[in-house]
Amino acid sequence: MPAEPALLKPNPAELLSLPEKPLGPPLRIAILGYRSDPYGGGQGVYIKYLSKALVESGHRVDVISGPPYPQLDPRVRLIRLPSLDLFENGLCSLRWGHLHSWSNILEWLSKLSGGFAEPMTFGRRAVKYLRQHHGDYDLVHDNQSLSYGMLTLQQMGVPLVTTLHHPITSDLRIAIKAANKWWRKLLIYRWHSFLWMQKRVARRLHNIVTVSECSRQDIARDFGLQPAGIHLVYNGIDTGDFRPLPKVQRKPLRLMATASADQPLKGLRYLLTAYARLLRSYPDLELLVVGKPRSGGQTEKLLHKLGLADKVRFVNAISTQQLVHYYAEATLVVVPSVYEGFGLPAAEAMACAAPVVSTSGGALPEVVGDAGVQVPVRNVAALVREISTLLDDPRLREQLGARGYERITQKFCWRLTARNMSAYYYQVLGCANS
Repeated sequence: MPAEPALLKPNPAELLSLPEKPLGPPLRIAILGYRSDPYGGGQGVYIKYLSKALVESGHRVDVISGPPYPQLDPRVRLIRLPSLDLFENGLCSLRWGHLHSWSNILEWLSKLSGGFAEPMTFGRRAVKYLRQHHGDYDLVHDNQSLSYGMLTLQQMGVPLVTTLHHPITSDLRIAIKAANKWWRKLLIYRWHSFLWMQKRVARRLHNIVTVSECSRQDIARDFGLQPAGIHLVYNGIDTGDFRPLPKVQRKPLRLMATASADQPLKGLRYLLTAYARLLRSYPDLELLVVGKPRSGGQTEKLLHKLGLADKVRFVNAISTQQLVHYYAEATLVVVPSVYEGFGLPAAEAMACAAPVVSTSGGALPEVVGDAGVQVPVRNVAALVREISTLLDDPRLREQLGARGYERITQKFCWRLTARNMSAYYYQVLGCANS
């Protein structure tokens, strides 16, 4: 009797290219984002790739956004809702013509007093637009504005889904803990005063989706919701953009991190401290940070204190192609975050087959799993130890890179995210029409 043929392990890239049967008819979807620049954080990345994946699933998608505006797939239409964009233009940009709008006045007064009113004022502008155009859409998907305007849309009978990436209460707690002066704590509390609105709105929304189990539990705890009432759809990675580049040679001694340099949430200070210690044993070790430290900010001060001002290289506003190239060059990628609602920097690096050292902050264990090395948050000694181990073990780095690539392509691709999100949309519409 002939032997049975050996079972071949399927190639994840080939599986992703196979056509899938649609779950239902194409939908007309509006995605709302109060600021959607992908260089400004994970929310912009989410809008860019979710809208693209939904279009590729057969839906028609418009993104309705305030500035800074997103970079979108050509098949996705961008509808701009201008604001004062005071973080870019400054308080002195107010003109007499702006005073005809209560949203402009509220935005300016809030910024003047140290607040952040963009989510609320964007919601007002979105309602104004959708009062005239909501018939153009089967469903509206809000990307964490959690503004009073979303309750108005819900009352209008507009089928509404809201993504809540993670509760900003986590950012507030971490920022307060990192502040060392009483007046700085007051400014932080004032800036986060929009949380009062977000908590109130979240408790009255019918359809909330989040991006990790960790976020689901944290949202439920901080916003007073039931975990079972929050739907989970994991984020994805565009494995067409983020992929290994076999022809690019890895640098022998380069660490890389993607972190908003002056956000305590991202934990860059712990990586910088670890890097200063690592230089004693690895004097030629490089550190490349995708981010931009604020002039005179805490990161810049720490760099000078540690004697790293001329050692760390910062890059920002780079293209996706350049980012992928940097991942391909990195010896290993470090994610030092104190908290992540999902962990895009880790997932992107893994998709590029870069070995990853991450903390256990937030949802990072869900994303990294056993395909990377994890250390406790804020633990500089553990970062030094595990980075040193990987720098000295090329074989282990290669194994981790391969495992990371396989994990992302099988569990966290945008095609799977779009399919799961579409299923949730049909569920929401079914309840709305019943």
